[in-house]
Amino acid sequence: MVRNKKNWILPKGVEPTEFDLKVLSFQEKGHLVPPRSLIKTQEQIEGIRRAGEINTGILDMLEEKICEGITTEDIDRWVAEYTEKHGAICAPLNYEGFPKHCCTSLNEVVCHGIPNEEEELWDGDIINVDVTTIKDGYFADASRMYMIGNVEPRTKRLVECAKECLEIGIEAAKPWHFVGEIGKAIEKHANKNGFTVVRDLCGHGTGTCFHEDPEVDHYNTRKKGMLLVPGMVFTIEPMINMGTWEVFCDEEDGWTVVTEDELPSAQWEHTFVMTEDGLEILTH
Repeated sequence: MVRNKKNWILPKGVEPTEFDLKVLSFQEKGHLVPPRSLIKTQEQIEGIRRAGEINTGILDMLEEKICEGITTEDIDRWVAEYTEKHGAICAPLNYEGFPKHCCTSLNEVVCHGIPNEEEELWDGDIINVDVTTIKDGYFADASRMYMIGNVEPRTKRLVECAKECLEIGIEAAKPWHFVGEIGKAIEKHANKNGFTVVRDLCGHGTGTCFHEDPEVDHYNTRKKGMLLVPGMVFTIEPMINMGTWEVFCDEEDGWTVVTEDELPSAQWEHTFVMTEDGLEILTH
């Protein structure tokens, strides 16, 4: 077993609580534990929850608007307008140079698709809209699939399976277990249905910043990964492909991730807080 650095450090002169001692017992066995900074306070969790309510409202609003004939630029505009109306901020806008308010990933685009006025939705398309909302300094991140008109049965099954993979990932994430169990369960279900799991991208910690630890892989890494401790906030967002799991990034825009074989991909995402009883969805 590889010994990991000591993340869980008690302030000098502070007596350890029962919670501290439990984390320290894992650390002393050589397991990777989260730093104390990743454990959110109740106040922080409530702030993330408020951001999540707006984030969910955006995705619900899009359910009524997304249809054949609109453009992905229309989606971006609606996201921006709803977010501003609710006194919040779109986290993706200008993040490391990203030019839009949300990601719109159509058909073979796995993630990070950039909305534009020339990209129109047609009958049979599937699209993922990924939205991250900042409210009073707190972040909530979720994405949802939308099917346009008459979607081919195998493609529809891909969308359904991706949602099932998220649900299975939720069940696999248990307090005082390890993050590696999430990807193991997800990949097993995807493969059972004849699909593959993208390996180049992952879920992540969030809440008080856009991205933080832990990294949440959605395939079986055969590694335990970080210990999951109550108070941690993170996303699970499996990207499930119809064909190969391999992807490439568009060299022109530096953002758009596409399946290597250009077959469809689907993704669902929520932000969660770990509790003593399991995951609670903050973007329901």
